[in-house]
Amino acid sequence: MFCHYMHCYQIILPEECILSFHQENQPGSRAARNLLKFARKGLIFPAVKIINFLVPPRCVNCNQLSTMQSGICADCWKLVRFIERPYCEIMGTPFSIDLGAGAISTEAMAHPPPFARLRSAVLYDDVARHLVSRFKFSDRNDLAPFIANTMIRAGRELIDDADMIIPLPLHRRRLFSRRFNQSAELARIISARCETDKAGIPCNPMALSRIRNTRQQIGLTLDGRSRNVSGAFMVPPKLRPEISGKRILLVDDVYTSGASVKSATKALLRAGAQIVDVLTFARVHTDII
Repeated sequence: MFCHYMHCYQIILPEECILSFHQENQPGSRAARNLLKFARKGLIFPAVKIINFLVPPRCVNCNQLSTMQSGICADCWKLVRFIERPYCEIMGTPFSIDLGAGAISTEAMAHPPPFARLRSAVLYDDVARHLVSRFKFSDRNDLAPFIANTMIRAGRELIDDADMIIPLPLHRRRLFSRRFNQSAELARIISARCETDKAGIPCNPMALSRIRNTRQQIGLTLDGRSRNVSGAFMVPPKLRPEISGKRILLVDDVYTSGASVKSATKALLRAGAQIVDVLTFARVHTDII
């Protein structure tokens, strides 16, 4: 109940989120209009101060007092390793020195991925691991806006080029046990908060299906991971016209070996997608070049 309350609390804070709720989820509803009216009159934010007094914000990582709900404190923020340029223009792998514009890593040259570009916001260190774990497995949906905002910052160029945002899907059995798809929630927020010259980027969580209930990737070799998810994704035939010729942004929470997003990318390309880029919150360590 508390987590559900915090999730609602996170949504109604900024006016742009209220607008998104008003325009996308329940257009014209009395609740949405009232929220928007109260926000514009400045009546929401005094209530926020009261809530912060009654329920002091705490860091999601260390549980110490923080300055914001559903975020991390200044000390933990310093521990997060954000991925900044210079990095490989294809894989997004950080470089220790600037190799010049358009430089690509040996990984990208030796094993070219099916996707065009990969961008991740942070390295998968302790703080990022804790955030992802709480988000996925502890019903902390209120963390989604914070995580999505870091992804928007890291993937701005990919978002601006995209015609459609698609989350990496879960198989229906795993979706039933987990109760929600964390990638779909991130993709929804990114779509709602990002507007381009094209007046918005649609998010279509139904455009890609996971047709095989694959085993967990943990403990598998790189080849084993690739075999495990080979042919696991498909674009439903009736939705292929929506994919054909489009630039797709594929969204997931963590990039590990890349087996899942590569398999999903191949399915999208087979359905006629012009190009596929990948955006994740975190990526597992590779040696910084």
